[in-house]
Amino acid sequence: MALRNILFFNEDIEYLVKDKQKLRLWIRDTIKEEGYKRVGELNFIFCSDAYLLEINKQYLDHDTYTDIVTFDSSEDNEIIAGDVFISVERIVENAMQYNVSEKDELHRVIIHGVLHLCGYHDKEGEEKEQMTAKENEYLAKRSF
Repeated sequence: MALRNILFFNEDIEYLVKDKQKLRLWIRDTIKEEGYKRVGELNFIFCSDAYLLEINKQYLDHDTYTDIVTFDSSEDNEIIAGDVFISVERIVENAMQYNVSEKDELHRVIIHGVLHLCGYHDKEGEEKEQMTAKENEYLAKRSF
C-alpha cells in the first residue's frame, strides 16, 4: 500500500501535523487490517470550526459543529479513498473536555474517519459502541 497517497492539508488555518510518516504507516496498517488491498487518494484536511460547519450545512444539511466530516470517494470495494475534514478547534476543545492530550484526540478523530471509510457507522447505540471499540483497538496499536 502506497503511503504517498495519504496526504495532509490545511484549509483556512495553519496547522502542523507531527510524525506524518508514522501517522501514514498507522493509517495504512489500519486499512490493511480491515481487509482493504490498497489506499487510493486519502486526504486529511485540517480546518476551523466555521469552515467545517459550512461543509456540514452544505453537504449533509446539518447545522451543527462537528469534529469530522468524511467523504468516501472509493470506486472499488478493495480500495480506500476519500476526503476527511477535521476541525482543529473541535480537537482542542474535545481534548480538554475528555481530559486527553490533543495528540490522542487528533489520532482518535483521524482513525474515526478511516473507520467510516472502511464501512463503520456511529449513528445508533450498537454501531457507536462498535466504532468506539475499533477506535480503541487501533489507538492501542500506535507506536508513537
